[in-house]
Amino acid sequence: MNIIQYIIRFLLQGNDELANAVGYTSNPDQYSRYRVVIRPSGFFESESYGKKSSIPALPLKKIDNTEISFGNDRVEQKGSTVFVEADIVASSFFFLSRYEEFVRDDCFDQHNRFEGKKSLQFKAGFINRPIVDEYGILLRKWLRKAGMEVKEPNTECSKVYLTHDVDVLETYRHFRGFWGGVCRGNFRNVINSLSSITKDCAFTFDWLINQDLKIKDAEKLFFIKASKGGREFDYPQYNLFGKDFRFLLNLIKKNNCKTGLHTSYYSYDAPYIVEDELDRLSNATNQKISCNRTHFLRILPPNLPQTYTKSRITDDFSVGFADIAGFRLGTSRAVNWINPQTFEIEPVILHPLTLMDVSLSNKNYMNLPCNEAFTVAKNIIHQTKKHNGELVLLWHNTSIAANSNSYHQNLYSQIIDFMRDGL
Repeated sequence: MNIIQYIIRFLLQGNDELANAVGYTSNPDQYSRYRVVIRPSGFFESESYGKKSSIPALPLKKIDNTEISFGNDRVEQKGSTVFVEADIVASSFFFLSRYEEFVRDDCFDQHNRFEGKKSLQFKAGFINRPIVDEYGILLRKWLRKAGMEVKEPNTECSKVYLTHDVDVLETYRHFRGFWGGVCRGNFRNVINSLSSITKDCAFTFDWLINQDLKIKDAEKLFFIKASKGGREFDYPQYNLFGKDFRFLLNLIKKNNCKTGLHTSYYSYDAPYIVEDELDRLSNATNQKISCNRTHFLRILPPNLPQTYTKSRITDDFSVGFADIAGFRLGTSRAVNWINPQTFEIEPVILHPLTLMDVSLSNKNYMNLPCNEAFTVAKNIIHQTKKHNGELVLLWHNTSIAANSNSYHQNLYSQIIDFMRDGL
């Protein structure tokens, strides 16, 4: 399947019959084959493809209040065929392939992450809407206009993933943490931690699991670090064969949760170690591991998927902006990795990261009070349900403080209860 066919089929949620009725062509000899003809804007053939000059200029044109990156808002019907000049194929490709991240080198932070607040969707004002899913609504509307029977997808989340990155297993039960706690005078916390892993302030996994179990059909995923070293941003590294991790692993298995790989910070610069990390985690857990999330969300550039495919990673949960909640891929739905350099459809499924705890709270990110963060979360959930998308939440165990007045403890409880009542 070529990239054009894939995108049209994606917009129509996998309906081949409807997809076969849509043409992407400016050749009049082919018009009679289709019920809807989308005329290409020339984006794919342009000499500026792959250059910064190909980024659409603001303000973007709109069609039915939906912004389009390429083409114009002209739609006309001739007989039983609807002709469209809004190039929703190129516009979808722009977001689904992370094309902007491919061509720009001036929008990355100190961790080599593309900044959401510098993205086109943020600047154009629709980062909180899955714009590609809206293109699907437009296409289904045009097919109806052409006389075809087309149903809208269910307005419910097709899948819910409640995920947790285990960056820190415990605070005081290792040498550096122990002496750090002693030097800071946290004697009670140190003693509690040494008496039992469950009393360490970072061990909030049982609380998180109890919350997650409220959403009966959700998939619960814990992403585990498996690098050999504990250099700087990957510190601390826990022992995958130690009793503390085995305790957590048993807790995960007991509650029918799954494990995935949390690829190290430094694997971004040395991607050849990803396969080693995955093998190490598979051996430690005695499980086949195929899901991944990168540490600090440092996913490799959009034209470099080979590391993940070679490592037998089939599903990735890294694609969300760190600095702002929103739809980095322009969709709420899982999509194949599209390589904007080769136009290959890669065998890695990208699950859009919908909401991350620290994106909402950190001072250098959104810096929202709890009530405003909850409002943002409700809107994101509403948008995901509207388009029958996947809801992917990331809450760190370290974000849940030991006291009941914790910002993130309260916020996560509110979100879980809201989901339980309304999904």
